[in-house]
Amino acid sequence: MAVAALSLLTAVPASAAAGDPAPVVQTEAFAEPADADDPAIWVHPHDPARSVVLGTLKEGGLAAFDLDARTLQRVPAGPGGRFNNVDVVGDLAVVSDRGRDVIRVFRIDPRGSAAGAGVLRDVTDPAAARVFPESEVDEQRTAYGLAAGRDPVTGIRWVAVTRRHETRVALLRLVDQPGGVGTAPLGVVDLPSSFRLPNGVSWSPCEEPGERPQLEGSVLDGRVLYTAQEDVGIWRIPLTPAGFGRPELVDRVRSYGVPSRWDDVTEECVPSGVDPGFGGRWLEADAEGLALAHGTLFASSQGDSRFVVYGRHTRDLRIVAGRGTDSVEHSDGSAISTAYLGRRFPHGLLVVHDGERHPAAGDLATTGFAFVRLEDVR
Repeated sequence: MAVAALSLLTAVPASAAAGDPAPVVQTEAFAEPADADDPAIWVHPHDPARSVVLGTLKEGGLAAFDLDARTLQRVPAGPGGRFNNVDVVGDLAVVSDRGRDVIRVFRIDPRGSAAGAGVLRDVTDPAAARVFPESEVDEQRTAYGLAAGRDPVTGIRWVAVTRRHETRVALLRLVDQPGGVGTAPLGVVDLPSSFRLPNGVSWSPCEEPGERPQLEGSVLDGRVLYTAQEDVGIWRIPLTPAGFGRPELVDRVRSYGVPSRWDDVTEECVPSGVDPGFGGRWLEADAEGLALAHGTLFASSQGDSRFVVYGRHTRDLRIVAGRGTDSVEHSDGSAISTAYLGRRFPHGLLVVHDGERHPAAGDLATTGFAFVRLEDVR
């Protein structure tokens, strides 16, 4: 089932599915500062229909939802906290707190997934170390994207964390301490911020001054990390308990290699030359949320609100409006479970962030999470 066996750049393109899927249910809508961002799925060990979906809400903390998308619990981020990404390993929800540059850890209680009961309990070690101690927290170049899992060889619980506005990725080990769960560093890798194109020209993606092409959407597949560099493409990086192996860029955004510059007036990047044609076919920057199911990599093409399904035949799709549900736009994060999750999701569940919920709440844009049957995607 390893995606490592796939060659994403040489995958045979196929037409999009005849019928694009629609969400079955959606969560409540959220507005700033409690913006929805990244989901994860925890499968109940004894009663799959009582499984829980988690979602980060940035300054609004972390939310837990049942499979009807009803909110079970909201855990505040606390003073200075800003929860960015979440993933699940065992009975732990692992969160990147970019406001404090630490990994927050919550125990998931299988007895608490009935409506009205507490699902999440904070078990973060109060002395948890910073993820990127070389930076000032006030600069917000802190813990950002996150993927958690277990090393299939040693069994250790590990977490890969990207850094906001930088190209660095850290690999950490979760450690049980007397005061809670903390982290210990295993290694770091710095991905490129400039690239040598086939025509010999050096190219760097345009960013706001002082920023580098960051990564966020990430997923673990055994001893392989897939991580999306937003303005570049998708990387595949082997892992060992000693850190990272050699990164490989396995797909590129369409704008890869296109000359552009920062415009101080519009505060946007504008083209400054001709497209040399070195970009990929599928991803419209930003490349964002990544998820895995049975050897298939699922990626958010945020720039045009599509999703790319990399497998034996690469294809794309949109998540469209259905009966009583909204379409999905500008998706940041996603999560997949292939488990039986009751009658509503008998073949698994795809949860995606929706960056543009309709209708908006007055003058405030709203966001949320959409639940899609996995068989409708596959």
